[in-house]
Amino acid sequence: MAEQGSCQQLAAGEPLDGDNEGIFFLSLCRPEARNSIGRQFLRELRECLHTVAQERTTRCVVVRSTVPGVFCAGADLKERAGMTQAEAATFVGELREAFAHLDSLPMPTVACVDGYALGGGAELALACDIRVCGRDTQFAFPETRLGIIPGAGGTQRLPRIVGKSRAKELIYTGRHAAAAQFMQCSACPCPMPRELQPGIPRIDVHHALRIGLADHAAEESTSEDVALKVAREIALGGPLALRMAKQAVNLGLDMDLHSGMKLEEACYAQVIPTKDRLEGLAAFAEKRQPKFTGE
Repeated sequence: MAEQGSCQQLAAGEPLDGDNEGIFFLSLCRPEARNSIGRQFLRELRECLHTVAQERTTRCVVVRSTVPGVFCAGADLKERAGMTQAEAATFVGELREAFAHLDSLPMPTVACVDGYALGGGAELALACDIRVCGRDTQFAFPETRLGIIPGAGGTQRLPRIVGKSRAKELIYTGRHAAAAQFMQCSACPCPMPRELQPGIPRIDVHHALRIGLADHAAEESTSEDVALKVAREIALGGPLALRMAKQAVNLGLDMDLHSGMKLEEACYAQVIPTKDRLEGLAAFAEKRQPKFTGE
């Protein structure tokens, strides 16, 4: 993981090379506020998403935090308190659009979650295809305890991932991590709400794995190491094939089976005339790794 404070931007994109070629790091770096999302943070995040969406050779995006102990603390509540009702509604709408953009990126995405993922931070992780979690990961959906609801896709993505009943319980109860250690840090200008008190059952990495909120747990190494391992495995696939596979799965989930089969047929038709398909066949026959070009 990058050193705290080494990132000059609040959200920054970086294509990797060498063994990690084809992987794009989207890094969150706002240490003084635990990566809480304010206007400038959101602006930079949207710019990063726009940039990576144009990358033809990127095969996997890894969303990570450079701030130790936290993935994303959700909305910047201090900034939110100064917004008018109209400004708050506009901000949440823009946040929802940004996470929808992340969800709809053409290439696979992996969330590398270490530490706290609270509210909008948890929703950010939900917008990724795969979630890799560190030993200290804690998810929370505390919005109802603040008199609001998850507004950046949480009410829709969470039940699709963990099931309707579990999602309702997590959202209704505001079940969260024990907050004592989190509240001890005085560096963040965004106060933790009083509702987040110790003693309530927590969504730790083992619970998240059981209910499907997490896909991988980094037990023996860092979450970033495991996320990169997953991303490298993904990046072995052809760029066009990965994009068509993601499109077929994502769009097909909202269709009946018959319509989904037609969608799969249409997506498969997109890869038939490609150079990558011929390269894959040649590499298989020659017993070597294929060299995909995205053509």
